Amino acid sequence: MRSNALAAVGLALCAALFFTLTYVLNRSLVAGGGHWAWAVILRYLFTLPMLALVLPWQGGLGQLPKELRQYPRTWWLWSSVGFVLFGVPLTWAASSGPSWLVAGSFQTTVLAGPLLAPLIYRDERRRLAWRSLAIGVLIVGGVFAMQLGHAQGRLGLGDWLAIAAVVLSAFAYPLGNRMLLLHLEHGETQLNAVQRVFGMTLCSWPLWLLFAVIAWFTVGPPGPREMLLAGGVALSSGTIATVLFFRATDMVRREPGALAAVEAMQAAELLFATMLGALFLHEAWPHGYAALGALAIIVGIAAFGWITGRDAAGDTEAVRVLRSDRSA
Repeated sequence: MRSNALAAVGLALCAALFFTLTYVLNRSLVAGGGHWAWAVILRYLFTLPMLALVLPWQGGLGQLPKELRQYPRTWWLWSSVGFVLFGVPLTWAASSGPSWLVAGSFQTTVLAGPLLAPLIYRDERRRLAWRSLAIGVLIVGGVFAMQLGHAQGRLGLGDWLAIAAVVLSAFAYPLGNRMLLLHLEHGETQLNAVQRVFGMTLCSWPLWLLFAVIAWFTVGPPGPREMLLAGGVALSSGTIATVLFFRATDMVRREPGALAAVEAMQAAELLFATMLGALFLHEAWPHGYAALGALAIIVGIAAFGWITGRDAAGDTEAVRVLRSDRSA
């Protein structure tokens, strides 16, 4: 049992590393003169065929074609919220500062679950999770400390817009995922995580193709470097990290401490983003208020992971929701 828990935590740590590459590769593309729009458009255009290669080992399409024929509007709407409204502002924010700044700010996503629960659920999950909100306050405080430290105590309009973009992204992601889970919960369709992510990616394609046409005629076609980096994001975050995280939560879904540790590993994303940004993009290390803010975020994510993992252990639906916020 102990070795199983250690293996799950190791997988979660690897997943955090691959999730982190989203911030680093997006920042590299923008810093290298590429346009942020192609970074997000190509990410999802590339993710679909990559997931298609994974599907045969994850039960194939299963009941997904029937589900999409019956509820096309529902899937289109929440896929657009969970992927398009998530991806566009987050990638745009990559031009606002170093990788660790965007990675740290995105951790406000841990507040999304507790704050959205009373609005989207009609059962016992509707209650406001005060413990999670208290930890969220610590994380938000850390985010503002990081932003102030990076801006040397003077937040301009651009800084506030970047914060707003990342926060919008941090809430859109779990909202789209959870609303689709809720839709599936009320129906008879059974889909595993990879099938659901494939369906969401497929349903978001019309908007990505439209954006691709607009970008082609406004900023020009993507270059080889943009395609390579976007492909790296699709492979690392959209495919490898998602599968690793799902596997880790499955391994310890009935072990409270281990599940909590798995969820807490997302705190490592900030550390990874800082190290990779400094090593490969020559970004400055956070210092002063920014360093204190980063520390507060790491402590908050670790505490949040402990609470959510412990509460979800043994509850299949709770584990399913937990996993939904870390997909694609």
